[in-house]
Amino acid sequence: MSRKRVLLADDHAMFHEGLEKLLSPIYEIAGRVQDGRALVAAAVELEPDLVVADISMPELNGIEAIREIKGSGIDTKVVLLTMHEDPEYAIEALNAGALGYVVKHSASSELLSALEEAVNGRTYVTPRVAGEVFSRLSGAGGETQQDTRSPTPRQREVLTLLVEGCSAKDIARRLGVSQRTVEHHKYNMMAQLGIKTTAGLIQYAVKQGITG
Repeated sequence: MSRKRVLLADDHAMFHEGLEKLLSPIYEIAGRVQDGRALVAAAVELEPDLVVADISMPELNGIEAIREIKGSGIDTKVVLLTMHEDPEYAIEALNAGALGYVVKHSASSELLSALEEAVNGRTYVTPRVAGEVFSRLSGAGGETQQDTRSPTPRQREVLTLLVEGCSAKDIARRLGVSQRTVEHHKYNMMAQLGIKTTAGLIQYAVKQGITG
């Protein structure tokens, strides 16, 4: 099966190099651009499967670039990788059509999780702002479905092991992932479902029949 093609957009060349090193073992790097106008042009020309873009870029910011890409009819899934932790930016990005919102000082595994979700047409928002974002979208009658959507297959695996009483460390070992990745899955589910505690998440899993 051919690898998904990713277009990178950031105005810092060194950051491009780090992203390419992280992503190239999994994805094909379709191209690299350093401003929003170039991003739109490259997306239209290359039609990549995925875009990883910053918000703050010359010529056109990442959110406006998403709007232009979506307006062109290109079926490209966009994940924003940004320094901005303000929920307002995340909400604007989702409303513009982004499927992922990750802050730059998160672990690299979080970006990989966001891209995996985007590939499957699902939304990922960094746990740092996810609770506030989904709460506001829900309260505003937003069209996104994150709060009520069913857990992904990987999230169901995590939930099943939580119900069995496994710790995050145990789950990481059994699933062959890092403990940080398990925590990302757990807290992203809690934010999406409006659940405040691990115990509440376990109760949700039992009610939904997600048990071993």
